[in-house]
Amino acid sequence: MFYRLFLRHPHSVGEGYFEHQRRALQFAGSLLAGGMACFVHGLIPALFLQTGSRTVSRLYEPMVISRNSRVAVRRKLAQ
Repeated sequence: MFYRLFLRHPHSVGEGYFEHQRRALQFAGSLLAGGMACFVHGLIPALFLQTGSRTVSRLYEPMVISRNSRVAVRRKLAQ
């Protein structure tokens, strides 16, 4: 039960618990800031014209591409 709740997912993306926690909280902060900018943009379209798309673009590489690289390396080491 402990493994399933706290360790299985971090290990599946090639991270330890605390590394995953740190990354997830950093992503959360960036997403909250980007989301607030999008909210303000919805009210006042002249503000934060590209903040939402820049936030998503900036987060894509470390979340998807780097994760896939870490997982691939981990799988090779396990063979």
